[in-house]
Amino acid sequence: MSSPIKIFSGSASEDLAEKISDFFGSPLGEIELLTFSDGEMQVYYEESIRGSDIFIVQSTFAPADNLMELFLLIDAAKRASANQIIVVIPYYGYARQDRKFKSRVSVGAKLVANVLTAVGADRVVTMDLHAGQIQGFFDIPVDHLDGTAVFIPYIESLNLENLCIASPDIGGSARARRYAKHLSAELIICDKHRQKPNEVASMQVIGDAKGKNIILIDDLVDTAGTLCKAAEVLLDEGALSVRAIATHAVLSGPAYERIQNSKLKELAVTDTIPLDKEKNISKLRVLSVAPIFGKAFRKIHNNESISSLFLK
Repeated sequence: MSSPIKIFSGSASEDLAEKISDFFGSPLGEIELLTFSDGEMQVYYEESIRGSDIFIVQSTFAPADNLMELFLLIDAAKRASANQIIVVIPYYGYARQDRKFKSRVSVGAKLVANVLTAVGADRVVTMDLHAGQIQGFFDIPVDHLDGTAVFIPYIESLNLENLCIASPDIGGSARARRYAKHLSAELIICDKHRQKPNEVASMQVIGDAKGKNIILIDDLVDTAGTLCKAAEVLLDEGALSVRAIATHAVLSGPAYERIQNSKLKELAVTDTIPLDKEKNISKLRVLSVAPIFGKAFRKIHNNESISSLFLK
């Protein structure tokens, strides 16, 4: 007899977890989060999870409290005798720290992987990692879901003529090439140069943008400087329109204002990170990834392959 499934959410991903549980057909479990006056947190499962396969949904965007809360949830589940602890991290924070690019720097993505394993995670489910090799940082199974399942239908629904796919930087060219191949579209690469983090100093276009309706492809959008600069440069090169898609809407600093005031026609993101509800940005479109995670949960629980959820 298989173990029962229970789905829980950390405070950072309640909206997405609620959608996933509705799709899955299982009510979201109750958790109590206590916060002491100094900011210290304590978590408590308000129902028995003994012998259950539990899915804990929590994206680890800033602040770091979201990550600490996840560690506490895993620890509490382990001590409560859960059968299997599947940690669902729709947006894996610290993924941009995936290597040593100079001496004496931390590799945050590996550190987070080590701690997740040490505190008791049995499996990790995530989506569109900034660097695919992060899967190899874990000594436990990792299911790396693909945002193309929601973005490809969205792009196809636009029915754009002279469609062209573009990468806003060299590092994302492989990702953009997969989209271009699937959509039988041309590929353009924007070669950017930074002098410091979150600031683009210059950008050159590799390819022909003239007369094209272009869609920029990225895994995340932070301050939106790169995407907005790329849209401006591509339009200057003769593009008819520029849209963008990015799985993870980090959107820090001036991002919301930049997007609204940019030359982008639209930016489509997913709900791996909740948007700021106080912002009213007409150029943002949110596509839900809840069905993808819900299908993955069922396949994982039934020990079935999840390859059918990926772009072929």
